[in-house]
Amino acid sequence: MWLLKSSVGRKLIMSISGIFLILFLLFHLSMNVAAVFSPEAYNTICEFLGANWYAVAATFVLAAGFIVHIAYGIWLTVQNLRARGKDRYAVTATPKGVEWSSQNMLVLGIVVLLFIGLHLSQFWYKMMFAELTGCTPTLGGNEVSPTNGAFFISYYFSNLWIVIAYLAWYVALWFHLTHGFWSAIQTIGWNNRIWMNRWKCISNIFATVICLGFAAVTLIFYFRSLCCSGCCL
Repeated sequence: MWLLKSSVGRKLIMSISGIFLILFLLFHLSMNVAAVFSPEAYNTICEFLGANWYAVAATFVLAAGFIVHIAYGIWLTVQNLRARGKDRYAVTATPKGVEWSSQNMLVLGIVVLLFIGLHLSQFWYKMMFAELTGCTPTLGGNEVSPTNGAFFISYYFSNLWIVIAYLAWYVALWFHLTHGFWSAIQTIGWNNRIWMNRWKCISNIFATVICLGFAAVTLIFYFRSLCCSGCCL
């Protein structure tokens, strides 16, 4: 097939699959913001999604999109290195006009992937998966309902090292999105000379809003945990 054998086709698949990540981030940030203002509302959302068939189906679709995106990213990187041969060792500086993020998309993607794995182990595995299997997760030695998402956020984001790790993840995610967003639009063909710079600007704004939003939620829950600890003293 053209999509599999052509480099342009593979880039197209990677661009479309990358949109899965963008949609996931938008939805996920909306949920997290709700948790800041109303833990009860967030728990209601968690309970509504829970182990319902449409939530499970959406999870598998997103997971498939992630896997395809990662696999094609590695494939394209390996092919580019093979195509350059020994010339890949000749230039060590970033070419003028080429973004640093575009030269390090694989590394950034791996960092994002590793922390998605951490995030899934802390939240999805102990929430949706636990509900699907009928298990009761434990946090800090106490049993917790898998639909009590607000407690999960409060528990994990009260740990400074976890907070620092997540903040580092947001930085890597920002670099990945600033290049990946407009690059996907370019590959799909939704650009021209006028819109190219506009899409780059939109990519920067989108990545900044998403990452600052996640960082704000993380820090708000961390400082709330400090305030609660101070109240208990």
